[in-house]
Amino acid sequence: MREEMESIEENRTWFLADLPPGRRAIGLKWAFKVKRDEHGAISKYKARLVVKGYAQRHGIDYDEVFALVARLDSVRLLIAFAASEGWEVHYMDVKLAFLNGDLQEEVYVEQPTGFVVAG
Repeated sequence: MREEMESIEENRTWFLADLPPGRRAIGLKWAFKVKRDEHGAISKYKARLVVKGYAQRHGIDYDEVFALVARLDSVRLLIAFAASEGWEVHYMDVKLAFLNGDLQEEVYVEQPTGFVVAG
């Protein structure tokens, strides 16, 4: 949890602010996962801070929804093309990729449990 919060703070994802009149803050919660190695032994405990999106209302809290992911057909096509051309294929995961995006709208969230800053 501490590593997740440090990443959020390093990326200046948010800052503390007073909630303006007529606005409402979206709740946050912690999502936990146990990562295992190839032998099934626990290799890492992960914690992610996620927004309670189910509490949002269309037209009030958001206007559109999308997730930027590649379609499986596109991935298969690229791998087939790489195989036919003899290219090497490498897998890469961008840690905390969502922190690299910029929002145009103002979003207010509650402070996360266990990391509340007074004031």
